[in-house]
Amino acid sequence: MSEAELAIIRRAYAKQIMGPFGLSDARLEAAFAELWREDFLGPGPWQLAPGPKGYYSAPSADPVYLYQDALIGIKAEKELNNGQPSFLAFLISLGRLQEGEHAVHIGAGLGYYTAIIARLVDPGGRVTAIEYEPDLAERAAMNLSRYSGVRVIAGDGSKMPLDAADAIFVNAGTTGPTDSWLSALKEGGRLILPLTTKFTLEDAYPMTQGAIFLIERCGEDYSARWMSTTGIYPCVGARDDLSEKALAAAFKNGGQDKVTRLYRTDNMPEEQCWVRTAGWSLAYH
Repeated sequence: MSEAELAIIRRAYAKQIMGPFGLSDARLEAAFAELWREDFLGPGPWQLAPGPKGYYSAPSADPVYLYQDALIGIKAEKELNNGQPSFLAFLISLGRLQEGEHAVHIGAGLGYYTAIIARLVDPGGRVTAIEYEPDLAERAAMNLSRYSGVRVIAGDGSKMPLDAADAIFVNAGTTGPTDSWLSALKEGGRLILPLTTKFTLEDAYPMTQGAIFLIERCGEDYSARWMSTTGIYPCVGARDDLSEKALAAAFKNGGQDKVTRLYRTDNMPEEQCWVRTAGWSLAYH
C-alpha cells in the first residue's frame, strides 16, 4: 500500500476513534492522523486483541491492520496491550493539554500514546514517560528519541518523586492515588486516575470492574468526577489489599457518579463517602 493511501487511512482512523466518546478536538484528531502507529509497535504481523480464542495474528505486515479501534498485543503472554485508541483518546482528552505544559504518563508502554501527548504540549512543553517493564521502557526510549521534550524513565511510577505537573495520566489500574501524584499536581492540575478491583490473568476478558476519575487540584483541595467505567491492566506499585476491599464494596453499592471531592485523609464521616480507606477518601461533598 502506498504512503498516500496510508495517509488517507490514518485520517479516517483518527476520525473514527473520536466517535465512540463524542470527542471534538481538532488538535487531538490531527495528532492521531499524523502519527504512524507502526513506528511504535515494531514489525508485523502484529498480535491483535484477544477474542474468544485468544490473540490472533494480522494477515500480513501491512500497516493498514493497525488503523482500527483495536488493542494490539505488546506482551501477549501477560495480556499487556497497546490500549484501545478510542478509549486512550478519551483519557487524553480529559487532560485538556495545552502548549507548554508538563505532562506525566505513567504506564507508557511503547510510547505511542506518549507521542500523542507530546504533540499536544508542543511547542515548549515536555512529557515524563514512566514504564515499569524494563524492556518496554527501553523500546519506548528508542521510539521517542526524536521527541526532544520527552524523557523516558524505567521504574515504578507510583514510588518515584515527580516534578510539578499540569497533567498526570495513569495508564494502569490502581486502588488509589499516591501522595506523590497528588502533591505533584500544579494549581489547576489534572490527574486521570483509573480505580479498579483486583483480577488475575486467568479471569475472563475484559479484565476487571473499575472507574476513571478526573481529579483536579485547587489549592489544597481536590475536586473529583467519575468519567467512565474501565477494565485496564494493573498498576503494579499502586495497589493494596485494604483499598481493594474498600473499592470492591463501593462498586457493589454504586454511587460513583455522585462523587465530587477527593480528600487526602480517611478522617471523614462514612455517610459522606463513596469510598474511604487508608489515607484518602472520595466523597459526595
